[in-house]
Amino acid sequence: MVSTTVAQRRAMFVFALTLALAGLRFATESWAAGAFAIGKCGAYGQAYDYAAENAARAAAAKQCKGGCTTTVTMKRACAALSIDMANPCGPHGYAVKPHISSTLNEATRKCYEFGGRECVIRAWACDAKG
Repeated sequence: MVSTTVAQRRAMFVFALTLALAGLRFATESWAAGAFAIGKCGAYGQAYDYAAENAARAAAAKQCKGGCTTTVTMKRACAALSIDMANPCGPHGYAVKPHISSTLNEATRKCYEFGGRECVIRAWACDAKG
């Protein structure tokens, strides 16, 4: 037989563990905003696991070295940039999807769709939940 005291301690342990896991999930989800800034000739900047999308956008734009004009955001997702290695200043593609595999595939597909011949992934990132 298990005593009442032991049963209560086990119940309290399970309750405390549940609270800790819930707190961890909340903390991870609150830092789940990211951004990709995309520029000419394969230039990019990336930021992930920021508290807010506007902070992620600013960080990605600041990191870009090449006149990034397009910014895409991701929240609980992944982003990828694909460029044409035969012409880095030519066709490119990017995508934001919930999972990295579909993101990489879509970015590469877009690069080929826009006329790329040797499309490769230049950069990718996932936020806390992607």
